[in-house]
Amino acid sequence: MKRAIYPGTFDPITLGHVDVVQRGLKIFDEIYVAVASGKSKTTLFTHPERILLAKKTFSSNRNVKVIGFDGLLVNLFSRIDACAVIRGIRAVSDFDYEFQMVLVNRRLNPAVETVFLPPSENYFYISSSLVKNIGLNRGDVKMFVPKEVYEIIMEKFKDILIDEAQV
Repeated sequence: MKRAIYPGTFDPITLGHVDVVQRGLKIFDEIYVAVASGKSKTTLFTHPERILLAKKTFSSNRNVKVIGFDGLLVNLFSRIDACAVIRGIRAVSDFDYEFQMVLVNRRLNPAVETVFLPPSENYFYISSSLVKNIGLNRGDVKMFVPKEVYEIIMEKFKDILIDEAQV
């Protein structure tokens, strides 16, 4: 069985992420969507919330497993016996950062192979940052996020906007 890991903070998960997983399933038998704790980032959604959003998104696909993780990706890679890491890539700026990560991961564990999968053209411009910016500015993110998690995501934005209004 060819198993891959698709790591990220997924803050929040988008249709671009879903597209990368669907493309990855054409290559791999099983994909672990590994939701990173994101300790070095300021996230809008908590780690448990992000895991829940990913689980709801992929609940109907038995070839996709959603797990949370903390620590080095190379350790998780070995633990789940993966053959590759999937990284979504949209632009040259993504590639610069991702290529650094490839080299570091390969140095830490030479068995780690990375596959870059660009999303389809329909989702190429979507990012979690874009979704957060739209939502936090009272915009509707329906066309950017999975239908399974749309209501949860909009509720989070509403709660934050209410809190800001009280200040």
